[in-house]
Order: sequence, then C-alpha cells, then structure tokens
Amino acid sequence: MKKKEKELVGVKEIARRANVSLATVDRVLHNRTGVSPVTKQKILDIIKELDYKPNILARRLASSKTMHLITLIPEVSKETDYWDVPLQGIIQAENEIKLYNVKVSKYFYDMNDKQSFIAQTREILKEKDIDGLLLAPAFVEEAISFTAECERRKIPFVFINSDIPKQKSLSYFGPNLFHSGQTAAHLIHYLLKKEEQMLLLNISKDIDSDHHILRKQEGFISYFDKLDPRPILTENLYDTSYAAVKKALKKCFKEHPDLRLIFVTNSRVALVAKFLQEIERTDILLIGYDFLNNNIGYLNAGIIDFLICEKPQEQAYRGIKALYRYLMFEEEQEKEYYMPIDIIHRENQQFYKN
Repeated sequence: MKKKEKELVGVKEIARRANVSLATVDRVLHNRTGVSPVTKQKILDIIKELDYKPNILARRLASSKTMHLITLIPEVSKETDYWDVPLQGIIQAENEIKLYNVKVSKYFYDMNDKQSFIAQTREILKEKDIDGLLLAPAFVEEAISFTAECERRKIPFVFINSDIPKQKSLSYFGPNLFHSGQTAAHLIHYLLKKEEQMLLLNISKDIDSDHHILRKQEGFISYFDKLDPRPILTENLYDTSYAAVKKALKKCFKEHPDLRLIFVTNSRVALVAKFLQEIERTDILLIGYDFLNNNIGYLNAGIIDFLICEKPQEQAYRGIKALYRYLMFEEEQEKEYYMPIDIIHRENQQFYKN
C-alpha cells in the first residue's frame, strides 16, 4: 500500500471507494441490517484490501457497555495471608483498566472448605453479563465442573496459582508445579548428605485433591528417584492448626531423632518455624514457600533457610490483563505463562518483590 493510501485508511476512505455514505459503512462494520448484499460485499472487499482494523478501544469507550470480569480466589485465613498477595495483583490491574468501562467483581472462598467453593461458584453463575473469569482452582473436580459451565456459556477463563490439565482455559499464570518440586529437591541435594534424613511435609485440609501440593510432591520425589535415590519421610497433616502441627512434629522428632531437614510444600512453613523456634532447634534446615511477612520474619531470624517464591501478585495481575486484552482487542493469549521459580534467602530477601 502506498504511503498516501495508508494515511487515508479509515471509514471515510472506505465510503469514498465504495461510493456510499459513512452510515452505510458503519452498518457493515457493526453487522447491522439495511445494506444490500451486493453493497455489503463491496464494502467488505475494500476493508480487506485496505487491511482496515477499527479502533476497538475507541468503540468500547464510546459505548455504554461495561466489561464485567469476575475473580474467585481463596480468602485470607488465620493460618496464612498468602491470598492477600494475588488480591493486590487483581486490584493493581483493576485500577489500570477501570477507566475503560471495566468492572471487576471479587468472590472469595474458604481454602479449607470445599462447600464454600461450590457455594461461591453458584453465586457467580447467577450474575448477568459475565465477560471473563479469573480462578484459583484449589478443588480440582469442583473447578472442572464450574469451568465446564463457563465454557458452555462461552465465558473465557484463566487459571492462576494452579493449573488443571486438559481444560480449555484461555491462559494459565503460575508456576510449573512439577518443576517447582524438582527445584526444591535440587536445592536439598546440595544441602543434605545422602545418609541424612529429610521430611516432606504437606499441611492442608484437603491434600488428596489439592493439585497444587500433589504436583509439587510428584516433582520432588521424581528428582530423587531418578538422580539421587534416598529415603524420604512424608507426612500429611489434614489439621492445619498450630496445635496439630506441633503435636505431629513432636512425634516425628521422637521417632526420627536424626531428622536434619524439613520441606513444607506450601506457605504454612511458618507453623513449622514457630515450633522450631519454641524448642530452640537451630540444627534443622527448613525450606518452604512464599514471600509473606510472617515467613520473611522467620527467614531473617534464621529459622527458615530458604523460601521458594513464584510471584503470586504478578500471576493475578497478568491474569486480569490477559482477560482484558483478549476481550477488548481480541488478542490471542499464551496458553501457559509460567512464572519464575525463585529461591529467596536472608541475604537477598530485601531486594525481592512478588
């Protein structure tokens, strides 16, 4: 296309070439009636020839329709404030796009209560005009059922924090959970002698269906099975209270006095750190997840040795922006956007951001 033609590309140039009014071109662009098939095809051919792309953003701003996005993530609990971090990412993205007629409705469920998740999904499906959904899918079967209904209603959705394989999500923003577990194992390979004992500790009320924990555990065990075979103690704590963690660890230390390292597969590592601090055990290496205030305190105190972090605020921020760009500009999004898996310690924590 010549430079002069590029400058002329627009509704006026289309109307001039088709020898029709601007209103007629507008009807074709918005797929409205009142244009003969011959004239419509002529206009469409000119649009194709000029590679004309309407200003979608201007059209959105000129319309009165609001883009309605829904988020469903766990609520902050007494045991961990992890989910406040993704919430900040949602709010950050919301503040950037709300000027463009975008509304974000936030729903929360109890991470320890499957029925809470189900109840919230039912409330969401009562909403009218849902344009897109951001979901942290803690309960796999229930999340699959929910997203299947979203798919039936043609509501695009993105996952954060934990992916569910074989689902037709627009995108996933979060860690590669298998490789996250392998990263922890690789670190421990350097920290622990082959004859020294380690404990893999899962602390969650619904471990058996917690894809996030199970996939990390799978990666962790896979690393040692293939590259560094050694016995691994595994403990599942379904009671997430401090009293229950304390009781379980006392029993474990009594049965395994040679225990040298504990790896906690989620942000509840602070519960273990609290116990180690109480009994003044400085000889136990402790590794867990997430850059949270409580965890950072124990990291700086030397109780937690390493935190594995996966940028939860950025996960949620990118998830909202992906939905927005897909709906606003019809841009295709990456199916999987894996976040970096960072290893944080006392010496570098001051420079890290979620």
